[in-house]
Amino acid sequence: MPALDQKAATFTVTGNRVDAAASGSRVDYPVLWLGLLSVLYNGILAYINHNIMPLSLTHVAASEGLILASAIIYILHKGIYETDLPAFLFLLFTLVVTIYVSVLNRTPFVDHFRNVLIIFCFSGLGGWSNEKTMKLAFRWASLAVLIFLIFEIASVPFYVSIVHPSDYFANTRGLLPLSYNKTGLFQNALGFPERFSFGIIDHRSSSIFLEQVSLANFCGVIAIYLISMWERTGRWDRLLFIATAVLILVTNDTRTMLIFCFACIVGYFVFPKIPKNFNLALMPLIVAAGFLVYTLKPNATGDNFTGRINLTMKKIMELDPLAILGLSVDRVGEFADSGYVYLIYAATIFGVIAFWLFVCLFPAGRTAAQRRCAHSLSLFIFLNMMIGGTAVFSMKIAGLLWFVVGYMRFHDSPRIRQGRAADVES
Repeated sequence: MPALDQKAATFTVTGNRVDAAASGSRVDYPVLWLGLLSVLYNGILAYINHNIMPLSLTHVAASEGLILASAIIYILHKGIYETDLPAFLFLLFTLVVTIYVSVLNRTPFVDHFRNVLIIFCFSGLGGWSNEKTMKLAFRWASLAVLIFLIFEIASVPFYVSIVHPSDYFANTRGLLPLSYNKTGLFQNALGFPERFSFGIIDHRSSSIFLEQVSLANFCGVIAIYLISMWERTGRWDRLLFIATAVLILVTNDTRTMLIFCFACIVGYFVFPKIPKNFNLALMPLIVAAGFLVYTLKPNATGDNFTGRINLTMKKIMELDPLAILGLSVDRVGEFADSGYVYLIYAATIFGVIAFWLFVCLFPAGRTAAQRRCAHSLSLFIFLNMMIGGTAVFSMKIAGLLWFVVGYMRFHDSPRIRQGRAADVES
């Protein structure tokens, strides 16, 4: 396993001269396309399903597997360095937990391992990416999301003629459209009259993601990217990202991401002043706040903040004691809307602790930009898990999210290839 000398970034290494300027000026196309495909693959498959040939869940799983396999090959080709050990050990620990849970329950259960594999792959790709490649990945992904969002707003029939979300989810997930859904949209995107809305369109927008939750969370990913990279982002890219985020916020009816985006605006100035390790207290504080809401309004229900928080807290209170040790994995499907409970059932309490520590400690915190990235990441994930479910683990969101986290971890101390000799001369 090659060792990394953090101080060697500006040095000449035996057998290899590090030319940061030349490296940064080239686009790393494998990394670029893997980053883009993490966001776009469902939209591409939906187009094929509606316009070329019917697809099934097997095609979706194979596509995701091919993306992850390609990322693993790329990372292994580059090599595992000392600074990669946290992600590698987290993946290895998750594999042990996965085997343990599968043996105890006498059934293969790889959901959580898949989630952590996505984190490992895309944080690794981000760590190897140069700035030009990362900027292109976010620029093109945001442009695709914006274009399809405009299509959806301007003409639902035209949007449906391209990707037909309800047919795609019927064929690949078995989610048949309800009788009242004649739109061709995914039925959960139709919303309901009582839900918070800006009234721009008559449903919750989905864009290239085909469903509303991932689009809402992509807005959060844009916010994390912007506050992490604001000082290094050009005027036109800023305009693109802000326009995409704003259009998502006013058409998707997402209260959580509206609050998160305002928190990021304040956080741009506040986060650099907060030590990175404060993140370790964030998840317990959010859970404690949820318990307080539950105590004050124990009967609150509905699709609002107090109702969603109470749903999660009630499920935490009703936890099967055996689930903490991974003996009730057969019930994990019941908790797709409660992230903390889902994680306990899928990964045991030990997996939850490992995930918490990784989210808090893996991001770098040496510079102001890195601390902005670290704090916004923790807030995004731990807040989402209180009022939502498994969306933050989906490749559609987790791909570019961990891509930028991996990049920010190394952006001021990039990896280098070392020769066999250990001597480094200035």
